[in-house]
Amino acid sequence: MTTTSEYTPTIDGAASHYDDLDQFYREIWGEHIHHGVWLTGRETDTEAAENLVKIVAELGHHSPGKEVCDIGCGYGTTAKILATNHGVNITGMTISAVQLAYAQANNSVPGKTHFMLRDWYDNHLPDNQFDIVQTVESLEHMPDLPTFFRECYRVMKPGGRLVATAWMSCENPSPFAKRHLIDAITRETQIAGVRPESEFRAATEGAGFVNYQFKDYAKQVKRTWPLCALRTVKGLLTKAHYRRFLFSSQNPNRIFALTLFRIWLAYELGVQRYGVFSAEKR
Repeated sequence: MTTTSEYTPTIDGAASHYDDLDQFYREIWGEHIHHGVWLTGRETDTEAAENLVKIVAELGHHSPGKEVCDIGCGYGTTAKILATNHGVNITGMTISAVQLAYAQANNSVPGKTHFMLRDWYDNHLPDNQFDIVQTVESLEHMPDLPTFFRECYRVMKPGGRLVATAWMSCENPSPFAKRHLIDAITRETQIAGVRPESEFRAATEGAGFVNYQFKDYAKQVKRTWPLCALRTVKGLLTKAHYRRFLFSSQNPNRIFALTLFRIWLAYELGVQRYGVFSAEKR
């Protein structure tokens, strides 16, 4: 796990990060709070975000009636799109009470979505329940990848599909890049680590999954960060609540405004990757 020696990730810390930054995330990133994928370069930011959802649906083989577990469902926007457009039944979980309340109020699809406040490492879900287990940018918060994927395998039906998108690092970052980019991003965003693809592959296959397939979308997603950074700068110039939050020492998560630029740089230097991978349960 790629973390700094003085930082230990916690569920409470991650939940606080999302709860404290709720308004900023939705204003800067939108409801999706995940990367956009610019396949043609002409997409709007919303279309780019929805491209990622389409990629997840294609890899997962989402179709009417299938049972889906969405780990780290955020505000429920991905779940709503998949339930509406593909007819799947989705159980989504988040560790943020603020995100849960928003998902239930704004993105529920009656009879198709069910959102819960739940830690994946203590999920209490039955064995062999889901046709598809998906996670869109929540693996960053998972300190124990082998246990994470063993739980995915346990709750999945035989023949089921795993689909994941994740922040990743290059395989061998330099000491400078590790300290000032990877480790700093890890600490400032309250995540468990930005890890190389090889760790994800090993944990996935170690859990018993087969037919592992991976693709790096770093070039297609990196536009997300200059957009977010510029929106943050605009907010600082035009909105008093941005300045009150980001300049107050009482808000420990305010450092994320600086981290936007750090992540942007990590992509430009090739230190950060964006992995999308899938696998199957025998």
